[in-house]
Amino acid sequence: MTNQAFILLCMVVFGVVGTCHGGSLRKGYYKDTCPDAEEIIKKATEKHVANDPTLPARFLRMHFHDCFVRGCDGSVLLNSTTNNIAEKDAIPNLTLAGFDVIDDIKAEVEKKCPNVVSCADVLALAARDAVSFKFQTPLWEVLTGRRDGRISRISEALANIPSPLSNFTALVRNFTSKGLNVHDLVVLSGGHTIGVGHCNTFSNRLYNFTGRSDQDPSLNPTYASFLKTQCKNLSDNTTFVPMDPGSALTFDNNYYVTVKQNKGLFQSDAALLTNKGSRKIVDELLDSKKFFTEFAQAMKRMGAIGVVTGNEGEIRKKCFVVN
Repeated sequence: MTNQAFILLCMVVFGVVGTCHGGSLRKGYYKDTCPDAEEIIKKATEKHVANDPTLPARFLRMHFHDCFVRGCDGSVLLNSTTNNIAEKDAIPNLTLAGFDVIDDIKAEVEKKCPNVVSCADVLALAARDAVSFKFQTPLWEVLTGRRDGRISRISEALANIPSPLSNFTALVRNFTSKGLNVHDLVVLSGGHTIGVGHCNTFSNRLYNFTGRSDQDPSLNPTYASFLKTQCKNLSDNTTFVPMDPGSALTFDNNYYVTVKQNKGLFQSDAALLTNKGSRKIVDELLDSKKFFTEFAQAMKRMGAIGVVTGNEGEIRKKCFVVN
């Protein structure tokens, strides 16, 4: 199937290009044009992660936010211009960090292979390599061949990035629109085992859950009391806490333990216990081996959402601006 035919099929089946999977991604896409590309990205990523252990969570989240808006096309990396406010400046993305590091990694690749490797692939590989750093082995396979999109709109980020305030129905609707299912939703939520959450993304659960100055009854009371010592009021948008208490820098399946204890930080975490099917998956992922296996498969599926391939898009020289 040609790339044009694939895109046409996507438009017929899904209504938009951004939900289709796969395209022409393949293993070792750059083996002829830039054989050292993946090793260059890995070494550059590991150098930065060694100095900043928060980068794995930051890159994983950035990759997720990129893929959920127009597909995994590097559009989240683009800066706003005089005539356009980009995804990067949407509220859900204001707490993304590490763009400068992605730019640095891309620059390392450009030195060896100018105008060959896309920013979308750099981000996908850097996310994998950053999370895998402590394990010294790749945690999931990243197929390559993505090209960079030229469009980045704030409105699309607001419409497509799952909200931490979402209930189960909204989450399923969002993931389904990307060609992902409930299993993917629960597995990918496990990414919350690393990183932090800002108070304003969950403080309504502490102080005004139903608009009556009340607390979310599904939130562990002891944990809620602790969170109140960190997040003093609803307007605090600078303080942050670990999403996985005591394990914010360790990539493991402990997230599901905390969710089962009703200590999921966001409403979207707690939502996983409100459906029988998703509760069953949470229970299954308490098995560490199963979690790592399932997470690897789900990341491969997510990394193929709406990819731009073939002659579409471009290869950006600098990730923050179109050529």
